[in-house]
Amino acid sequence: MVGLAGLRRRGALALGLATVLAGCTSTAKSTDSKEVRTDTEPLERRFVTLGPLSDAHWLGVVLGTGSRVPGPTDVRVVGFAQLRAGAVASIVGASQLGFQPAMPSRLPAELMRFMPENARWVRSGSFDGQVTGETYSGAFYFDLGADWVYFDTINPSAVAGSGE
Repeated sequence: MVGLAGLRRRGALALGLATVLAGCTSTAKSTDSKEVRTDTEPLERRFVTLGPLSDAHWLGVVLGTGSRVPGPTDVRVVGFAQLRAGAVASIVGASQLGFQPAMPSRLPAELMRFMPENARWVRSGSFDGQVTGETYSGAFYFDLGADWVYFDTINPSAVAGSGE
């Protein structure tokens, strides 16, 4: 038979366990409703090599929000932007970085309608490394016909001195 003191002890333990478990739930905001952003300043601070951008459509998606263990949050920054006229030809033509035809993959559904029609995408792993400085993962695809870039990065950092 369990006495009153035993019940109180079990109740206190249960309450303590519930408090600990509640503290381990994720506090990151939900990514269920992803809002497409159109501002270019955050992109230009991170992707300085691309120069001025316009007509951007992108997402900042918090990854790993289903985890019950608190920790660092990874953010996927993915989307499209228009480069200044002639920028793609300059980047691809002037470099010896081995650009090859490639199709962007893992395009979020929210961005499908912004995919340029009839795009001829090229990509270079060496160029990706130049933009990221090898400090974060990222892929940059260029449309040879219309000066578009598709970027797909994880935790892109702003370049020192760019305001962040």
